Amino acid sequence: MAADNAVARLAHERVDHRFKALPPDAEGLTVGALAEERRSLFTGGFTTPVLALSAEAVEHNLALMERYSAEHGLAFAPHGKTSMSPQLFERQLAHGAWGITAAVPAQVRVYRAFGIQRVFLANELVDAAALRWLAGQLDADPGFRFVCYVDSGRGVELMDAALRDAGARRPVDVVVELGAGDGARTGARTPAQCAAVADAVAASDVLRLVGVAGYEGEVPRADSARVTAWLRRLVALTVEFDTAGRFADVDEIMLSAGGSAWFDAVADVFATTPELSRPLLKLLRSGAYVSHDDGHYRRLTPFKRVPEEGSLHPAFRLWAQVVSRPEPGQAFLNAGKRDAAYDLDLPEAQIVRSARDGAERPADGLTVSGLSDQHAWVKVAEGVELEVGDWVGMGLSHPCTSFDKWQLIPLVAEDGTVTDFIRTFF
Repeated sequence: MAADNAVARLAHERVDHRFKALPPDAEGLTVGALAEERRSLFTGGFTTPVLALSAEAVEHNLALMERYSAEHGLAFAPHGKTSMSPQLFERQLAHGAWGITAAVPAQVRVYRAFGIQRVFLANELVDAAALRWLAGQLDADPGFRFVCYVDSGRGVELMDAALRDAGARRPVDVVVELGAGDGARTGARTPAQCAAVADAVAASDVLRLVGVAGYEGEVPRADSARVTAWLRRLVALTVEFDTAGRFADVDEIMLSAGGSAWFDAVADVFATTPELSRPLLKLLRSGAYVSHDDGHYRRLTPFKRVPEEGSLHPAFRLWAQVVSRPEPGQAFLNAGKRDAAYDLDLPEAQIVRSARDGAERPADGLTVSGLSDQHAWVKVAEGVELEVGDWVGMGLSHPCTSFDKWQLIPLVAEDGTVTDFIRTFF
């Protein structure tokens, strides 16, 4: 596919000051050449802090979600905002993904630069400049499939006007977004409001209604019962629209939901959808599974509720060094908010690597209590040994903001060998 050449070219990028933590003596090498050297993350010249991605965990997670989707009859368009990495997109597609989900137009532009042919934009698109660019992409490439939300008559009006002004020759496929309830995020709140949006779409010849979608993760006070009830409303709306003949002009109907916390409920409820007038594409959009995490999603993973389905493995570890022991119970590491995800949970100290001999031990008695811009505050229990210079490996919460902070991430085998580098974009 077109992504092959574009992704391969990432290996020709030069290593320099733009990328955090890479070995200073690798300056000027290509990323591919540095990867071929198979350096050790710990003794190969990498500077701290350094974020590492487990090669084994990533492969395990990719294979697990491929199997899960297939066994539950789900198409899969993982949310790319989680990583914004073309290399990981390529691997997700190779593991059976239908396409990649985006949140904003800038992300779609990255996807297209790397040849992604199917994109689901989980947002209403009302930016005239972005719609003009999208119209050009659709007109130039008959194989490009794009779908986005609509949730208001005004949004439809703006899309219609911008696409007409752009001279769009192909209609833009849209799905009506059902909101997750009062006080939730985007989406029309009631079936009647959804029907009004669908009527507005039907009146436009530059838009085409292809389905219904939403995001169950925004259900207020989400629990299994509330999420399941909302998903049933989503299915019922799809059936209602189909019965009303709203999908007469499409070859398949799209029904889409699914973040990384409740995809078990999505699979269960979508399986109850009755036969419709057209084939049904049941599209799951979970994204955080690639790296998983050691906080937010570890607690909420559906695999914890249904353990017989398997388990995801946390793939991130942020290594930082102890740079100060000013008091017996206090230590400071040289990694802070600019390096670690901190929007949901603080990092979790997991392992200590001795600066004296490289011996590793569990980080028992160490607790990250806060983050400054470039420092982690660590409480040290009485009797716990920790020296300036020791490396501390930390698990991270919320993979989205972890990927945001690093543009080139070492992919590391279990023995510490760096086997590749994962390039990310904003």
